[in-house]
Amino acid sequence: MTRLPLRPAIAEAAETLAAAGVHSPRVDAEFLAAHVLGVQRPRLALVPMVTPEQLAQYRALVARRAQRVPLQHLTGTAAMGEIDLAVGPGVFVPRPETELLFAWALARLAALGHEHPPVVVDLCTGSGALALAIAHARPDAQVHAVELDSTALGWARRNVDARAADGDTPITLHAGDVTDPHILSDLDGRVDVIVSNPPYVPIDAVLDPEVAQHDPHLALFGGADGLDIVRPMIGTIARLLRADGVAAVEHDDSNGSQVAALFAAHDGFADIVDHPDLAGKPRFVAARRG
Repeated sequence: MTRLPLRPAIAEAAETLAAAGVHSPRVDAEFLAAHVLGVQRPRLALVPMVTPEQLAQYRALVARRAQRVPLQHLTGTAAMGEIDLAVGPGVFVPRPETELLFAWALARLAALGHEHPPVVVDLCTGSGALALAIAHARPDAQVHAVELDSTALGWARRNVDARAADGDTPITLHAGDVTDPHILSDLDGRVDVIVSNPPYVPIDAVLDPEVAQHDPHLALFGGADGLDIVRPMIGTIARLLRADGVAAVEHDDSNGSQVAALFAAHDGFADIVDHPDLAGKPRFVAARRG
């Protein structure tokens, strides 16, 4: 059977993606090659040759990536913590920045000890990324996730079922509006940790094509200043948290101080801290219910 070298194809793909304005052309070229070959990216060196059919499939995917179709839509998966999630058109693709919010949640859960099964809520869950990553890392936790958009809920249910089939503790998925003053009312005053990656992009923001053309706008935009969902959600957070319970909300890098001010303006929150991302930009605000 005819075999063709892979390395020159990856170099050619990286050049194509760079010319198209893709931010990480070499990395994306390697991820697409790994996807076609069914291997992990670090193991590409162990597959120096490919079939003509594999090369044709690879080049077709590279062409779509050059059109700024998100990498995750082409591979069908996105990572959060130690798990992979199914993603595609109609659901927000989890970002690496949100890994910091996930790590914060695990640290807060570890600080609780094991006196009781912790109760965790993920508001605006999208694909279920944060909720399912937490449930995977903490199988003792009772995790609830809320999502409004029906298409995103479909992706979340798919991921919930897949993780449960793989042995993770099932989470409870709720269809609802996080700004509803009655959402999850049966959990009032019982929640230990709340995480949220809500729609927070200001409506006039300039976005990359992968985001503007492929992420659902309902999951992206939060009004003129990006805070239309966050403002009323603070009341939901306050109602759900137990005393000394903690919450963290991801935000646009332009409005960290405003999110902190929203927590400060609501009676009962203390230890309000804005956390930076790996680039040093403000990324999420955490607070404790006093």
